Amino acid sequence: MTTLIIVFGALILLAGVVIIINPETVFGYLRRNLDKLELHILAVIVRLIIGVLLITHATYSRYPLIIEVLGWLSIIAALTLAVIGRAKFRSLMSWAVNTLKPYARFGGFFAAAFGIFLVYAFY
Repeated sequence: MTTLIIVFGALILLAGVVIIINPETVFGYLRRNLDKLELHILAVIVRLIIGVLLITHATYSRYPLIIEVLGWLSIIAALTLAVIGRAKFRSLMSWAVNTLKPYARFGGFFAAAFGIFLVYAFY
């Protein structure tokens, strides 16, 4: 299962690099799919899976306490996104896509760094 965490880390790294190179790729996708239920479900499920994996496999990492805290934060984020409902999720995503676009490359850098951290922590 640590391989799955490494794969998630690599995908987060890749997403960060894509955002750094061309933020409109990700922001355009989000903008086009704001109204789709699948985006909301995906946001919740991916956070739950990552959270559970991080918590259950924290002892296999180089930084068990940090990884466990990140896992709990991921689960809290998933539950929050599930509880706020579709309308507020759509509003949150719309706000994020429109307001944070000028900071996209900066966020891409942090996403890439987080992806590298996950890969390093479990490699």
